[in-house]
Formats: sequence, C-alpha cells, structure tokens
Amino acid sequence: MCGSIKKRIEDRLAERRSQRTRLVTKDGRCNIEYGNIKYSNHFAFLADFWTTFVEIRWRFVLFFFIASFTLSWFIFGLLWYWIARSNGDLTWQNPPSDHTPCVDNVGGLTTAFLYSLETQTTIGYGGRALTPVCPGAVALLIIQSLIGAIINCFMCGVILSKISLPKKRAKTISFSDMAVISPKNGSLCLSIRVANLRKTLMIGSQIYGKLLRTTVTPDGETIIMDQVNIEFMVDAGKDNLFFICPLTLYHVIDKSSPFFEMAVDTLHTREFELVVFLDGTAESTSSSCQVRTSFIPQEIMWGYNFLPIISKSKEGKYRVDFSNFSKVVPVATAHCAYCFHNIKGHHHYSIDGNDNQGFEVIEIGDPPNVTKM
Repeated sequence: MCGSIKKRIEDRLAERRSQRTRLVTKDGRCNIEYGNIKYSNHFAFLADFWTTFVEIRWRFVLFFFIASFTLSWFIFGLLWYWIARSNGDLTWQNPPSDHTPCVDNVGGLTTAFLYSLETQTTIGYGGRALTPVCPGAVALLIIQSLIGAIINCFMCGVILSKISLPKKRAKTISFSDMAVISPKNGSLCLSIRVANLRKTLMIGSQIYGKLLRTTVTPDGETIIMDQVNIEFMVDAGKDNLFFICPLTLYHVIDKSSPFFEMAVDTLHTREFELVVFLDGTAESTSSSCQVRTSFIPQEIMWGYNFLPIISKSKEGKYRVDFSNFSKVVPVATAHCAYCFHNIKGHHHYSIDGNDNQGFEVIEIGDPPNVTKM
C-alpha cells in the first residue's frame, strides 16, 4: 500500500513538472509570464480598459460590478443629503409645518441613500418623491439617471462579453491525449485525433502546428524558443475541414520534417514541444476561436495507431464511439524515418509496437454503448 501511495505521489510530481515545462498546457492555456515591464506601459492597459475588463477574472468583474453600483448609490446619496440640508429638510433642522422639501420623506442620511438607490434603479416605491421647488435637485436627478444608465450598459456589456467569449467554444473541441507515429498511405506519419463535441459545425477550420525547441545557430547564438512549422492534413486536405465528426490529423515525416532525424529509441530523450492549433468560426455565433493543445516527447507513441471510432448501423445512421477516442493498438512500424525511406526490408520492425501501460488495447467490435449523431 505504501508503495502504491509513493508511486502516485511520484506520478503527481512528474505531472506537475511536465506542466511547468510546457509553453502551452493540454487545455490550451499559455504558460508564460512577463517581467520588468515599465510602469509607464501599465497605462496602456487603462487606455484599453474595455479589453482589460473583459479579460480579467470573474472575481474581479463581480467586485467591480458590486462596487460601481454601491459606490454610485452612496455618492449620490451624499449629494441628495446635501441638497436636503441646504433646503432645511432634515429632521434635526426642525422644518416648519408649512415647509416644502426638495424631496418628500428625505430627512436623514439613510433616507437620502434609499432615495438615491430608488432613483438609479427606477424602483419608485412611492414613499419618497422629488418636488419642483429645487432646480438643483432636478438637475441632480437627470445626472444620476444618465450615469446609472451608463454603468448599467457598461457592466452588462462586460458580463455578456465574458459569457460569450469564443474561447468557451473551444472547451467543446477535444484533442487526443497522445500522438502516435505509424505508417499511413505509404508514408510514415505522426497522427493526432481531434473531435467536435457539438453538432454545430466549425466553419472554415484550419489545422497547423508549431514545433518549439531550443537550438544553437552556427554563430553560437542559443534560441530558447525556436519555432518550426508543422503541416497537418486529413484525407480531404488541410483547409476548410468538414468538421462534423472526429478527424485524424497526420503530419508526413519526410526529409523536410523535423521528426525525420528521430527514432523509436531517441524520441523520448529529445526536448521539444509540439503545439497544435485549430482555427475556425463557430456556426451558431459567427465568432472566430482558436483551440490549442501541446504534446511533449513522452506523449508521442512510436509504433501505434488509433482505434476506429466511426461506424454505420444497419439503420443507416452514423455512430461515433468516444470510448475509443484515445485508445490505440500496436502496428508494425520502422525503427526510424530514415529506415522507412532508405533501407529496404526495414519498414517494419515489430508487430507488437512499444509497451505503454497507460493505454488499453481492445478488440475492435461493435460496442453496445455508442454515441449517435
């Protein structure tokens, strides 16, 4: 039991170290921070205050929402209290019986605050009402109504924008946990599976990747984040994907590919990060969004292929079994890309592939529980 607990702790620590070393996490968040920014540059965030409000966390949005309304009610309550005091309407001023107040039933700070709240929220309980004897009170009523409308519009717009952010649509786009390398259509390919969990399409979807690694130039300069373009395709091409069902993306490992120099026994010793992007427009909202994920060498399996997940029932309906979305099976694969392209008879090295206890190998059949589309 102690050994099992120790293994879980080690796995958890290894996972946390993996998350810290990533530039892009599995759920698409960028793991980067900025330092030594000049204080003068912070004013740029205030100048672009709308984007700043939309991008800040929900806890701060709720704080500013509550603070803006409460503070405006209190400030205008003080102004109403000042007007009532200037006209002699307060209770402690002992106004005569024939005295006409600026605002009926406003005789103290509490009632002034209540009248401010009722005015800005247009509640109007009927106990407190403005009289025409004070021109300043009429002007203050107009000013508070306009400022209250501006605050309402701004805060409602911020909340609506945060709710409808395109990145929320990205939550329903799922990538496979692992990438695989195996032969496909006579070529050695790196494959990734992606699925749209909603029935609404992503219009104009495009898939591309970036390989991030540290390189040293011939001049001796070390580039920490060298980016290399990685082209991904599906059987129908690489642009304007018909993204109605899960797709398997593949990158051909040829002589121009950065994976060409890697092999089954050296892949996991390399240091790089493969970042995959999916750009598209949501059909229901017409908003553009980008989905990101990343793969490190330990998440790329050499000599495996994904299980099929799309089938057709006897009734003619297409079915997608998401239980097989990230499951793989071993396939015969060359030791390296060079062997695959140049050494005759070495295209296949094993029918068993590499052992990986994190994946379950199952028989392909017609499972009872499927997802109907």
